Amino acid sequence: MTSYSSMFETTFSSLRKVWQGVTDSVGGGEKLPQIHESLSDEDIELIRTFMHACLEAKGGAVSARLRAAQLGQMYLALNDEGRKRFLQLLARDFAVNRDLIYELASELHQTQDDVGYLDIEQRLRTALVSPRMRLLQQFNALPQGVKFLVDLRADLLSYLDDDPLLASLDREFIHLLEAWFDIGFLELRHITWDSPAALLEKLIAYEAVHQISSWEELRNRLESDRRCYAFFHPNMPDEPLIFVEVALVSDIADNVQNVLNKDLPSTSLEKASTAIFYSISNSQKGLRGINFGNFLIKKVATTLSHEFPNLKTFATLSPIPNFHKWLDKLLLEEGYEDWDEPTQLALLNAAQKFECAPHLSTLLKHPRWFEEPDLTNVLQKPLLQLCSRYLHEKRADDRPRDAVARFHLGNGARVERLNWLANTAEKGLEESCGIMVNYLYDLQEVEKNHEAFVTEGVIASSQEVKNLLKAAQKTTKRKPILPRLMPQKE
Repeated sequence: MTSYSSMFETTFSSLRKVWQGVTDSVGGGEKLPQIHESLSDEDIELIRTFMHACLEAKGGAVSARLRAAQLGQMYLALNDEGRKRFLQLLARDFAVNRDLIYELASELHQTQDDVGYLDIEQRLRTALVSPRMRLLQQFNALPQGVKFLVDLRADLLSYLDDDPLLASLDREFIHLLEAWFDIGFLELRHITWDSPAALLEKLIAYEAVHQISSWEELRNRLESDRRCYAFFHPNMPDEPLIFVEVALVSDIADNVQNVLNKDLPSTSLEKASTAIFYSISNSQKGLRGINFGNFLIKKVATTLSHEFPNLKTFATLSPIPNFHKWLDKLLLEEGYEDWDEPTQLALLNAAQKFECAPHLSTLLKHPRWFEEPDLTNVLQKPLLQLCSRYLHEKRADDRPRDAVARFHLGNGARVERLNWLANTAEKGLEESCGIMVNYLYDLQEVEKNHEAFVTEGVIASSQEVKNLLKAAQKTTKRKPILPRLMPQKE
């Protein structure tokens, strides 16, 4: 199946052909200079000169369009190192003119004249638009130019590291893209099996939560009791920005294997009372940090409620990506405690069967541990309690540690239920020991929950989840919650 990275390179390959067509359509222009794919120091000087020529915009709109296409073609010919050097040049040499800004700020501070103040204010506003942003904006006029800029930022994100210049460029880039990708410009589309094959192929490549391994599996996700919706931008009409997959079912789903099982009978739409959002995928890495998801879920919930008046419940079946990593750290920091003999026996039997070290952290990394009923019965209660504790833990900014929780709680959902062994696929076990969470979108409560979360950091939770949290807090105050399997050696 097509991967995200191969789809990314296919897009760039298509751009090379399209932009060659732009240069050909205006008489070909000058022949592109030959540059090394890693961008040597001499090539850097040549690119710098070319960038200045683009900014001078001599010859009118047609010439500007030609130069932008040529600059884009040169970028596309570079390898990874060359692209990084290109972006570093853009960040370093085409930032705002600091001296001019200081001068205008001083004038603004000293002026007493209203008309003069407004004039200086406008000049300052213009000066704060950096040459590098004006240069990037030129690509907007090119065919697929917006898509190129989105993918350019995806490259930039991979190079950020601790480079403050690139970080500054990225902040400006975000402001530019936020303006272009305002929610008011976006179109919601229902994607079906009858949608163009090229679009369906992109769904397979961009799916980030539950991998789609075949066309048959994709078709199952687009059956009559399933829905897929995506946001599109008018300048990227064939590229989904973000998409959500929905299952129409009779009750809140507690197991993703059943949701994805193509052999289970379809739910009658007349009996469906619940919409389960089981996968949300951001399709464009270059749009990271620009939040469409909250609008998407609410828009889709509203659309579905109009189409199916019998739908009363809107919830997710969501992953908990870093719970297992957090748990491993907890096991090291908080120690272990021996349990009663039956519990110890179940744990030790599993460790012996799997021929692994007698430590819980090791045992949970075995790919088949969840198939041992005695073991799962022992671990279900404490792990669900700890998972509730994890979802309620906060960072220094008073926001939940878990990124998926931040997203849904920020949208006004509440933590409704934790589901044991809800995803026993390899990824689900690696990320969260197979546990998944339902976030409930009560359309009458989302605004209140959102306000409480944003203003006071309140995490809305059901009583069931609160009880798990209380049990975890009570247990950990008395003694460590998880067993070591075997006592420490003297």
